[in-house]
Amino acid sequence: MLDGANIAIRLGLYSALLPLFGLALFGFYGLAGSDRRGPAARMLRLGFVSFAVAASGLSVLGLVVTTAMMSGARLDGIAVADVSAMLVGMAAGQAWMARAAALTIVLAAALALPRWPNLMLIVTVVASGCALATLAWAGHGAADIGSLFALHVAADIVHLLAAGAWLGGISGLCAMVFCRQPNIRLAHRALVRFAAVGTTSVAALCLSGILNSWILIGFDDLSPLWMTLYGRLLSTKLGLFAGMLVLAGTNRFRLTPALGAALGHDGESIAVNSLRLSLALEACAALAIIALVAWLGTLAPPAGS
Repeated sequence: MLDGANIAIRLGLYSALLPLFGLALFGFYGLAGSDRRGPAARMLRLGFVSFAVAASGLSVLGLVVTTAMMSGARLDGIAVADVSAMLVGMAAGQAWMARAAALTIVLAAALALPRWPNLMLIVTVVASGCALATLAWAGHGAADIGSLFALHVAADIVHLLAAGAWLGGISGLCAMVFCRQPNIRLAHRALVRFAAVGTTSVAALCLSGILNSWILIGFDDLSPLWMTLYGRLLSTKLGLFAGMLVLAGTNRFRLTPALGAALGHDGESIAVNSLRLSLALEACAALAIIALVAWLGTLAPPAGS
C-alpha cells in the first residue's frame, strides 16, 4: 500500500511543481507590459496559488509516507521522533524543509505582490525553481556518493527545470487558447516567444537525459534492458517524448505560422482549433510521461558502468 501511495504522491508533486515553475517562467516571455496586469496575469496568479497549495499538501503526505517506509512503521504508528529524525538527519528531509520554505514564498508573492508583477514573477521563478529542484533528492541521484552524487543530482536538477519550462509553456498556452474568451493575438505572440524556450528546454532535456542514462544503465550492452520493467517503462517514456517532439515541431513550423497568417481572417477559427488539438495531445503525452517518471523513480535501474 505504501509503495502505491508513494508513486501517487510523486505523480502529484511532479504534476504540481513542474507547471508551477514553467508558468512563472511563461509570465516573463509570454506576457509583457500591460498584459502582466490583465486577465492572463490573473489566470497565472491563480495557477501559482493552486499549484503551490497542492504541492504543499502533497509534500506533507509524502513526508509521512516516506517516514513510514524508512522506519518500517504503519501510517497510524509514526512517532514525532521519527519525523524529526527524517527532517533533521537525512538529506531528503532537509530538501523537504527547503521545498516547504520555497512554496511559502511562492504563495506570499502571488498573494502580496500583484501590484508589482515584475517583482512577483522574479520571486516566483526563483522560489518555484528551488522547490522543483528539491525533487532531485527524491530520485536515484540521491543514492550516489562523492563526485557521482554531485554530477547526478546536477543532471537531475537540469532535467527537472527543463521539463518544467516546457510543460509550463504548454500549460500557459493551453490556458490562453482554451479559456472562455481567448485572446488569440496574445496567444500567438506567446507561441512565437515560446519557440526559443522550447528549443532550449528540449536540448537540456536530451543532454541531461543522456547523462542520467549513462549513470543509471550504461551504454555497453543494452539488450538486457528491454527484458526488465524499468526498460519497458523507459522505452515507453522515450516514445512519448519523441511524439511530443513531433507535435512541438508541428506547432512551431506549421500551426503557429498558419495562425499568424489567419489572424483576423475567415480561417482563424480553423487555425485555432488545429492548435488546440495539437496542444491538448502534447499535454496528454506530457502527463503520461510524468506518470512514468513517478513510477520509474521507485524502481531499481540496471547498474551503469
